[in-house]
Amino acid sequence: MDNFLYERPASIADALALMAQPGVTPIAGGSNLLDLMKGGIARPCKLIDVSRLPWDAIEALPDGGLRIGAGVRNTEAADHPLVRKRYPLLSRALLAGATQQLRNMATVGGNLLQRTRCPYFYDDGFRRCNKREPGSGCDALGGFNRGHAILGASEHCIATHPSDMAVAMAALQARVVLQSARGERVMPLSDFHRLPGDTPQQDTEIAPDELITAVELPPSQAAGHSQYLKIRDRASYAFALVSVAVALELDGAGRVTRAGLALGGVAHKPWRVEAAEAALAGRMPDEAAANDAADALLAGARGYGDNDFKIELARRAVRRAIARAARGSTL
Repeated sequence: MDNFLYERPASIADALALMAQPGVTPIAGGSNLLDLMKGGIARPCKLIDVSRLPWDAIEALPDGGLRIGAGVRNTEAADHPLVRKRYPLLSRALLAGATQQLRNMATVGGNLLQRTRCPYFYDDGFRRCNKREPGSGCDALGGFNRGHAILGASEHCIATHPSDMAVAMAALQARVVLQSARGERVMPLSDFHRLPGDTPQQDTEIAPDELITAVELPPSQAAGHSQYLKIRDRASYAFALVSVAVALELDGAGRVTRAGLALGGVAHKPWRVEAAEAALAGRMPDEAAANDAADALLAGARGYGDNDFKIELARRAVRRAIARAARGSTL
């Protein structure tokens, strides 16, 4: 680990002023950043400790939505009464994501900023990684790629985004609130994470001088018909081979009036396709509708050898998660 400076700002304004300096990286729980620093992948000149800033509240919004501060710990978010009542999908995803010890440290903002996962990226013993050294190549393409992307990948990178929380938030159509000394902006979470393209070293659309200050969830009537399904190699905490987040709003006859649907473990970002949600709208959430949604969600999917099985695994997981959500869910 390289030497670095450390500073703890007293206010959000002070933090934003410091973020405008070059080589600055914010740290809260540090559950991902410290691993990257110890591995020599992240080399910040200065760490700005934002863990004690006043953005650790969960508040109901006037429209019936919810605002979750970026500094809220994952444990608090999963257990909060408003999250459990209105957005049990999010609570389930958080509880599936990590051990209690990690959830006690990890924050909502930090969770969204996790780097994508790939053993060739995290181990600098491998020579070629475009995320670590742009232009060097991608050893995962011809290497062991069982856990890698089947959607949205490029010849430069096939890493996958590791967050469970972000997949649920994508299905719930969350918004990310960003702030810098230049002002505030809000973007859909589905636009926040990037596909690799020819710049796989950029995982998100956050600017170097910006901080995530909150995540906003729009009103949802899907609490009783939501499901988070995580398929992994072991029941103990592990990254998803495939995960599915489903949120269904149903009318009195049981037809879908609105659907949220996202995949995890299959792309450089939580994978949401509006056409897949539209395939469910106005229909009974039966096997035929689930098949159509799965087809739309997995259109263009491609394996790279070891991970070919993930295409069919994802298709079956989508069908199963929709069926479970349709039957009703409790937390």
